[in-house]
Amino acid sequence: MPEVSDQPYPTATAEAAPQEPAPTLAPLNREQAILEFNRRVLAQASRPDVPLLERLRYITIVSSNLDEFFEVRYADYLEAAAAMGSAADADLQALSADAHDLIDQQYTLFNELVMPALAAEGIVVLNHAERNEAQRQWVARFFERQVMPLLVPVGLDPAHPFPLVANKSLNFIVRLSGRDAFGRASSIAIVKVPRVLPRVIRLPASVCKPGEQGFVLLSSVIRAHLADLFAGREVETFSQFRVTRDSDLEVDEDDVTNLRQALRSGLTTRHFGQAVRLEVVKSCPEELSGFLLQQFALPPAALYRVNGPVNLVRLNQLIDQAAADRLRFEHHEPAWPAQRLPRSQSIFARLRQGDVLLHHPFESFEPVVQFLREAVHDPDVLAIKQTIYRTGTQSVLMDLLIEAARRGKEVMVVVELKARFDEEANINWAERLEAVGAQVVYGIVGLKTHAKLLLVTRREGTRLRRYGHLSTGNYNPRTARLYTDVGYLTADEHLTADADAVFHQLASLTAMKPPRHLLTAPFVLHGRMLKHLQQVTDAAREGRPARVVVKCNALTDPRLIDGLVAAAQAGAQIDLVVRGACMLRPGVPGFTERIRVRSVVGRFLEHTRVLYFRWGEDDAHEALYLSSADWMSRNMFRRIELAWPIHDRALRQRVIDECLVPYLHDTKEAWLLRSDGHYEAVTTTGEPVSAQQALMARFGG
Repeated sequence: MPEVSDQPYPTATAEAAPQEPAPTLAPLNREQAILEFNRRVLAQASRPDVPLLERLRYITIVSSNLDEFFEVRYADYLEAAAAMGSAADADLQALSADAHDLIDQQYTLFNELVMPALAAEGIVVLNHAERNEAQRQWVARFFERQVMPLLVPVGLDPAHPFPLVANKSLNFIVRLSGRDAFGRASSIAIVKVPRVLPRVIRLPASVCKPGEQGFVLLSSVIRAHLADLFAGREVETFSQFRVTRDSDLEVDEDDVTNLRQALRSGLTTRHFGQAVRLEVVKSCPEELSGFLLQQFALPPAALYRVNGPVNLVRLNQLIDQAAADRLRFEHHEPAWPAQRLPRSQSIFARLRQGDVLLHHPFESFEPVVQFLREAVHDPDVLAIKQTIYRTGTQSVLMDLLIEAARRGKEVMVVVELKARFDEEANINWAERLEAVGAQVVYGIVGLKTHAKLLLVTRREGTRLRRYGHLSTGNYNPRTARLYTDVGYLTADEHLTADADAVFHQLASLTAMKPPRHLLTAPFVLHGRMLKHLQQVTDAAREGRPARVVVKCNALTDPRLIDGLVAAAQAGAQIDLVVRGACMLRPGVPGFTERIRVRSVVGRFLEHTRVLYFRWGEDDAHEALYLSSADWMSRNMFRRIELAWPIHDRALRQRVIDECLVPYLHDTKEAWLLRSDGHYEAVTTTGEPVSAQQALMARFGG
């Protein structure tokens, strides 16, 4: 494996190689590591080499990520902090301060950099004061015809208590003067904005300047016409607001007889969990923000005053509507691997010649769809088995599985009902599959099925032969164009037999011998990784080549971190490419100065998991795996996961050359983790090199 750079690793010393990692090396905070990842995403919005609409998209991605952070991670953190009492106050305050700072940076970029730059390109978002008379008249008609009929303002009094406000919904709080229609002095009203209304509205060209694309936000439309909702009364002051709630769907699996029904019931109340964050506009009066904090039982630190729309995620609608392709990334069409997988040849026939590796999104996901389509229409295919984690509300793969069942094939689908925020879509698919006779199971109680596995059994003469697909990513053709992942098509009898055993265990719950070639969690994957780290550690102590390269999305498991630290102290060279949260603290003298941690944030979301170990001179002392699992305790012990070895020399070299080496040498979109938990952008004196751009160029498309 090539080095990360020309700079040598520090020389290991005897003092730097104790048998066990010293306990004084405190891990980094996971929640702060998540916020640090979003800082790296937000940095994309300030880069002049990123097209303007894409810079706006990165801002919206950060908003979406932060929503999930508050809904899940922060909600859990609050619960844990409450259990610890005052001992957790300092950590909670520091995390809250980091979140406030990040959101302030986000709105500063939005207001002072991205939106003025878009306006210079003729794409403008106009508030009421900026709209000309023709635009105001058009907005007034739009409000009267399309918006006002759907609004129901609620004046608060003992008979009209504060309404139940859904998670992340847009609302207005209004303070009114005078008395209501019944002569009472009720002063506060709440206006809930229906989700069915568009958040970004494009103005017709007839009311815009020549060459200008004008937009108005729904919040601005309602704000300009709030008085129309309260005839005879004066609007003294108002504010948009949005509350974020704990949205982790919790079901006591030991106390339910039908997991699907329990989750279906839980979905109805998810939008009304415990409040954890309140967003208001910067100008919101203290009286109104204090009233809202009281209603939602939130402390002052949970209040976020934002200088702009309270939900930047919905600005995606502007990106979609704007007619300006030159302000977007150049279109990339994933390439069909014609040389390795000729379109004219049956995929089954091709796999009998050898395995095929697909590197998405540089290579097309369509061969995976074609593999399943061929299986559905082949009369010799008898059975199809597949795991489903995230596939989306519309899926050609699920439609094909339904068609296979209708054609009389044996179809078994392991549907993970608890894939966060995809529960409803997965329940719907499960019901549709069952309706046509497919065998649907929901994995193992207490464990999410996160493995990505597709198995086809075909009659060939007097024997049955299996064909399989394993992947680091989901069976979702849409995200396969946005996420980097590796798919592996194979007819290898050892891998496919192991895959069949995995499906058998998921369905029957029978105790089975561990697969011989696939590594599965929660059974052997964690232990095998620790074993390889120990082999690397031993080799380093003996002066033999010792190398670890891990590419994953998160590194938080304490024992794997300890194993990496021990290997580094023994003298191993370790490179970690961790997209998101990393709790290992690199660069600490005597502990981790031989560990480098980098994160790559580019056009595509890095999602590939690749694990490389070397503990000697020859190939017999080397291992390379692809995996569905990140190096997190939840993946190792609370999920069904897979990792599989790549034995074919050519395919191994491809994985190394495409999934590891480019990322170790990226000088354009890579960041280095410092020992204090902060990241610094990688710099170079030469022409910056982007791993993702290099791979797009390599594959064409």
